[in-house]
Amino acid sequence: MPNVFPLPDVGEGLTEADIVAWKVGPGDAVTVNQILVEIETAKSLVELPSPQAGTVARLLAEEGQTVEVGSPIIEFAGAGGEDAATEPGAPGTPTQPAEPSAAAAEESTGPNLVGYGTKPAATSRRARKGRAQEAPASPAPAAQPQAQAQPQAQAQPAAEASQAAAEGAPAAGGRPLAKPPVRKLAKDFGIDLSAVAATGANGEVTREDLHRHRAGAGAQAQPAPASAAVGAPAESAALEERIPFKGVTKFMAQAMVDSAFTAPHVTEFLDVDMTATMAFTRELKASQALGADVRVSPLLLVAKAVCWAALRNPRINAALEGDEIVVRRYVNLGIAAATPRGLIVPNIKGAHELSLSRLARELGALTETARAGRTQPADQAGGTISITNVGVFGVDAGTPIINPGEAAIVAFGQVRKRPWVVDDEIVAREISTLAVSADHRVVDGEIISKFLADLGRALEDPRQLLI
Repeated sequence: MPNVFPLPDVGEGLTEADIVAWKVGPGDAVTVNQILVEIETAKSLVELPSPQAGTVARLLAEEGQTVEVGSPIIEFAGAGGEDAATEPGAPGTPTQPAEPSAAAAEESTGPNLVGYGTKPAATSRRARKGRAQEAPASPAPAAQPQAQAQPQAQAQPAAEASQAAAEGAPAAGGRPLAKPPVRKLAKDFGIDLSAVAATGANGEVTREDLHRHRAGAGAQAQPAPASAAVGAPAESAALEERIPFKGVTKFMAQAMVDSAFTAPHVTEFLDVDMTATMAFTRELKASQALGADVRVSPLLLVAKAVCWAALRNPRINAALEGDEIVVRRYVNLGIAAATPRGLIVPNIKGAHELSLSRLARELGALTETARAGRTQPADQAGGTISITNVGVFGVDAGTPIINPGEAAIVAFGQVRKRPWVVDDEIVAREISTLAVSADHRVVDGEIISKFLADLGRALEDPRQLLI
């Protein structure tokens, strides 16, 4: 008997997730723990493994669709090898699918709505079911002889295959790879994804590919956007971009709103002479003292300094829980990371106990995982204080919003040469601006000032961090 697999709660009490990409299709044989689908929760991308071995009967959710936890997303035919094609009234066997109609073939090769693209196997299944239901009703109309209908049904797929081959696009049986936002943009532009030269990973069509295609000669042959049909300028679609407000972006937005309107923020700034820190950074890089495969950056020493200053001023590392202020004498250091799917703040557990070399490796792994969109919900929970590196974008300073569950966040501005007074002389020094936003319910100005002063002192003489 066929059975279904519902969308599970992958952690943190999540209520829904978006279907990003199916890794299997109807008729595929799967094994236990084989990856079935990639989903996007409110916090990260997650790959769901198969709970059983068997044959995929059908997919119950489309790519780009938002599905509630507990809703069925895939149906299995079972370990015995039953297949959806053996349903009552369905002709043939799983190895002999019925030939799709010309209309179905046209549907499978045309432009797709976001998350609602058709798959050849799914099209074949619907065609078989339709014929099984219509067959008892009436025979084919006598007005069109069978000999005439057959060449007409075969002519359109053949012409489409010829056109796809001429354009260098995949055949009708291969659906172009693209993320839901890219499919939406292609629809707005009126571009058939199969006609676009893909440069992304694994042959995926990217946003840049669409813009290049549209700017080139191929874009002139594309049908006009739907807006042109109602009298709007043909180029209007290029003036706006619509991004779905969901997943990681929506979760972080809600978290920032909750933080901003719950915790009264106060921010203090300090200009710091980073000359010694920058010299130490260059020395560590040149000597490879932390390891040849370890990436050394100023952020590493800032992270070490934040841990050091937080232990010296533990109240900055506190949190308000109900009627209690919980002072934590350990540091789970959060690092704000801008990823293609939105802002996340994973944290390094027990960062205060790590050597400089180990902290560097943890930072590297955290960054790589975040950029790949693979940060798990558990890695984003339990942070005690965070850093946001706005300097990497060429920004001097900012007033960051505190990550929920924490009492403070440090903004690290760019390091650049400025005139600085040393021994009553004006000299060029490498200066950065540090900013600390804190929850004024938990900490007062004295605590913030002492923490910020210790942080600046550590970065002016970073070697004391190793003592």
